[in-house]
This record gives sequence, structure tokens and C-alpha cells, in this order.
Amino acid sequence: MKVKYIVYAIVIISLGVLVAYRIIQNKKKDEATASGKGGGKGGASRPVQVSGVVATPQRFSDAIAVSGSLDANEQVQIRSQVSGLVKGIYFKEGSIVKEGQLLIQIDNQELEAQLSQALTREKLSAANEERSRKLLAVESISQQEYDVALADFRALQAQTRLIRAQLEKTQIRAPFTGTIGLRAISVGEYLSSTTTVANLVNTNPVKVTFSVPEKYMNQLKVNTEVHFTVAGSEKKYTARVYAIEPRIDVTTRTLQLRALADNPKGELLPGAFTSVELPLTTINDAILIPTEAIVPIQDGKKVFVSENGKAKEVKVETSTRREKDILITSGLHPGDTVLTSGVMSLKPESPVRVVIDTTR
Repeated sequence: MKVKYIVYAIVIISLGVLVAYRIIQNKKKDEATASGKGGGKGGASRPVQVSGVVATPQRFSDAIAVSGSLDANEQVQIRSQVSGLVKGIYFKEGSIVKEGQLLIQIDNQELEAQLSQALTREKLSAANEERSRKLLAVESISQQEYDVALADFRALQAQTRLIRAQLEKTQIRAPFTGTIGLRAISVGEYLSSTTTVANLVNTNPVKVTFSVPEKYMNQLKVNTEVHFTVAGSEKKYTARVYAIEPRIDVTTRTLQLRALADNPKGELLPGAFTSVELPLTTINDAILIPTEAIVPIQDGKKVFVSENGKAKEVKVETSTRREKDILITSGLHPGDTVLTSGVMSLKPESPVRVVIDTTR
């Protein structure tokens, strides 16, 4: 029995010693932590290794990418002003025609006969007016009789001009120089004013039409040079803005612009889809930092910079964001070391050891 009590006593004493040891160790740990926060020797936490970049002024061109389309410089559907039989076709499909070139001749025999008749009457009326003027000079006829002869002569002149105008309409001519498309008529066909003969297109230069969001309206200027590509090609073309729509589209909240691009080889075809890069502003001393350095906060954005080996919180204002970096408009200065890794877990005054990223 005595042995049993001795064993129990030893176990109880051992447990008490173990509990007392753990209490003493925890107390020492708490004191060490407290002394570290107070900045005592040997209690300071180790610096956190982070990456960073040095804020360096650089040239920055702010641009936006929008979609657009190509339009012909001039484009019309060739139609006739009068109806009649097609007497002749004087163009080759897909060829270049000159301004004023005869394209279609409509049968005009009836109008030619009417003109011949009108010219005969006009000639007779002119002779009658001249005789009446001479008789009026010697007071052989009254002023009223002369006025009737003069009015008859002028009416016949007007009729002659009308027939000539109708004759001109039987000839369809190219309104401008361009490439004519596929014809939809043949010789001998009856042509009405609603029938499209062919399309006439001028593609040098071509127009680039595109729209930009209304928030950029104050940065848009005429004569701005833009670059664009077309579907199926990586070649970059250049155009210059020549007109800006004076109103905002209330449906899309965008503003439409139009630019001209040279097209001497005819590579650019109207109707093609385009990707347009429109420059807005150029800043010669812009500060750009990696996007991962930005920390969103309730009332804006902030970054951490390294100052005397410790992290310092700096509130910043930003502007244009690109794929890998973002433009800082206020808060940072040239030469600041901006921390780019571990920023979500950093706290102000945390000791840091910065490794400068030289690849950016």
C-alpha cells in the first residue's frame, strides 16, 4: 500500500512540475514579444523581404483602342433620271472611269425629233420678233403687239432648253473618278429610274469611321494622327482625323470621328472592320508603377514605399491602366521605392528588406 501511495505522489508531483514549466515558458514568451514591440534590444522582428521598383519619370502616351469601319471616300449607285431602252453601255466592269465619262446611252430619237421641231419654231419666232421690233420703232404696231411676239419667242427658247435638258438625261455620266462595279443591265433592256446600273466607288483616300466614349470628348482634336489595322492583316496603316461629330449618340454615349487614310494601291476596301488606336495625351515625365503595387482602400487607393528600411503607406491617385502598369497622377515622387510584393500583408512601419526589380 505504501508503494502505491508513493507512485501516486510521484505522478502528481510530475504533473505539477510540468504545468509550472509550461506556465513559466509562456510568460517568458509573452515578455519577449512585449519587449520586441517596445523596440528593446534583441526583441525587434526580422525584416520582411519584398520586391520593389524605383519610380522613374518616363514618356507616356495615353491611347485608347476602339473598333471602326472603312468607308469609301465617295460612293454612289448609278441610276438613270429618265426611263427608256438602253442603247449603249460604254464602261468595263471593275475598271476605273473618269469624271464626266459617258457610261450609258438611253434611246433618245423621240427627243431629238422634238428638239428639231422646237428649233424650227424658235427660229421662226425669232424672225417674227425682229420684224415686230422694227415695226415698233416706226410705230407701225403697238407695244402690246410687240410684247406678244417677244413672249412667244422667249417661250419657244425655254421649250428648246427643256428638251435639251431631257436629252442630257439620256446620257448617264460618271459623277466622279473611281472604280465602277458590276453592271446589272444589258443593251436593249428597258431602264427605269429605280434600276441600279452599277456602283461607283472612290477608294483613294478611304474614310475610317469610329466612335469613342464620351468621357474622352475633351481630349479629341482634329488633325490627330491615328493608327489602325484591318481584319486578316497585321499591317498598320495611318490616318488623320478630319471631322468630329458635333453631338453625342444618346444610345451608345459615344462620339463619332472620321479620319482619312491614303490608299494608292487599293489595299483597303470599304466595309472592312478596323481596330483603331487613338492617342489622347502625351506626358513627358509620367510615373508608372506595376499594377500589383496598388492596394484598394475604402476612399481610394494606396501603395507602400520603403523609407529608412520600413514600409510607409502613401495614398495615391491614378489614371490610365495598361496591361502591366498604371499611371500615377499624385502621391508619388521620382526616386520613391515602391513595394510590389507582399503589399496585402504589410503594415505601416513594418521592417522590410527590398530587392529592386530591374526587369521593369
